[in-house]
Amino acid sequence: MSDFTHNFWSIYVAGLTLAGIFGCALLLWMTARKKIDSSDDNTTGHVWDEDLMEMNNPMPRWWMWLFVITIVFALGYLAVYPGLGTFAGKFGWTQVNEYQDEMKKGEEQIAPVYARFAAMTTEQLAGDAPAMAIGERLFMNNCAQCHGSDAHGSKGFPNLTDGDWLYGGTPEQISETIHKGRVGVMPPMADAVGSSDDVRNVAHYVLSLSASPHDSVRASLGKSKFVACAACHGMDGKGNQALGAPNLTDDIWLHGWGEAAITSMINSGKTNQMPAQADKLNEQQLRVLTAFVWGKSNQSSPAR
Repeated sequence: MSDFTHNFWSIYVAGLTLAGIFGCALLLWMTARKKIDSSDDNTTGHVWDEDLMEMNNPMPRWWMWLFVITIVFALGYLAVYPGLGTFAGKFGWTQVNEYQDEMKKGEEQIAPVYARFAAMTTEQLAGDAPAMAIGERLFMNNCAQCHGSDAHGSKGFPNLTDGDWLYGGTPEQISETIHKGRVGVMPPMADAVGSSDDVRNVAHYVLSLSASPHDSVRASLGKSKFVACAACHGMDGKGNQALGAPNLTDDIWLHGWGEAAITSMINSGKTNQMPAQADKLNEQQLRVLTAFVWGKSNQSSPAR
């Protein structure tokens, strides 16, 4: 109920809830007291389809008591559990506490499984079959949605198996990426490059860096304009892992290649985000996941 921004809504919800319960109790009481005149044959006088008559039989007592018990239970429930606006209930129960308790129990149950991995290095974990089986499940549950079940990625999502890393592929760098996440920003650079024709020339120069098909004349004209890009990608175009600036010489294109794709990138820029996983996984799980990802690009063969 923390979403309430004014006390009125808490009172409104509590009042509406109690009104509904007491309204049911009042209806039950009025129905129990109501007397219906009946004829000598115990009918109410209502007849349908010529011979279908309504009898004046009272509701069974046990059925009536079920309604009473339901009302009492509802009042008792609202006294001990949250349900009346911002009233927390006598037990102080919350979904957050319930979730945290369940997570704590789960971590206690899996602690012995991860205990044997505690003294192992990333390289050793990547060669351990049980650890990699766990790492694969962690990857499928938390990473495969973007990077694919085979970790080969797709347009806009890096391939984790090819050794081409935006922020570095050492165990420490991969661990930092998984723990903290990354936000990669390529700002729009058209104004810094020059005219639209200059942007096209730079695009062809970028293509030439990886020996991709390009117009050599435009590439030669775009070389001098590439200085606007060199602050991040370097004058040689080999990128900068400290900034997450891609290597433009390796013919690996995260957002597509060709004049149109590169021109669009220069004109519009791009922002990519890798979400942090430290708030979802514990430290032992993060270590195993790091080893699994590292192993994908280092041809580690799990022990048999």
